[in-house]
Amino acid sequence: MTDEPRPGLAPGIRRPSGTLFAALYGSLAPIPRRDPDQDAYSLFHHRSEAMGWLEVLWGMNDAGQQHPLGAPGLAGWFQVGVEPRPGPLPVQPFLRCAGDVMARLGTLELTAVQVLLPPHDAVPGLSSVSTAAWFGGTGPRTPVRVTLDSGQDPSIPAVAARLRDRMADQDVFACESAGVSPEPSPPFHDSFWNGPPRHSASFHGTLAEWSADAIGWLGGYAAGLCADAGVPVPVLLTVSRLGAQRTKGTR
Repeated sequence: MTDEPRPGLAPGIRRPSGTLFAALYGSLAPIPRRDPDQDAYSLFHHRSEAMGWLEVLWGMNDAGQQHPLGAPGLAGWFQVGVEPRPGPLPVQPFLRCAGDVMARLGTLELTAVQVLLPPHDAVPGLSSVSTAAWFGGTGPRTPVRVTLDSGQDPSIPAVAARLRDRMADQDVFACESAGVSPEPSPPFHDSFWNGPPRHSASFHGTLAEWSADAIGWLGGYAAGLCADAGVPVPVLLTVSRLGAQRTKGTR
């Protein structure tokens, strides 16, 4: 493991064509662990292997909790390599795995999630929209802000209206308004993704439930929308719970 996230692979895994990176923000109350030597990296590796996702949906890369480039409130980060595959980008299982790891490390009061979405060929068809029914009727919806940023490339603002129109095809995230909102810098170097954050669009609305599962579904759907709109670069997705307390910071 390294202190700074960077492209890399666990031994024996072929080099991927894209990188998924997730940063989870919030207040973590640590809990005692039966094996104190198990950290975020080893727990993520074991969990993704146990679920049958390792080397199928992604190749293990790196993970940790603190990072010198992280904004205040960073509780954990995870990085994997992904190959082109049919269907949605596997953001939902990726964040579910990350959420399971954080639950082993402590009790996390999650306030925001950032996900770096690599360019992806799959579009959001019936396979992703039909699974939205899982999130129906789970209780009160959560007000959130969803921000998509294409870094130095102006693609996202150019297609923002189209993205908002397409969001009406599902109700996991009910979009109510659009605009531009500043977000904290992600915990990796600008060269990692065509940064710094510069060209963005934000959408305010409600999420069916405040969970890594629902945020992951939305991430996979958003990746498909960006692909369908012709966005050629990695996109930084930030989903923030409105009203949650989190200090914003920049590098």
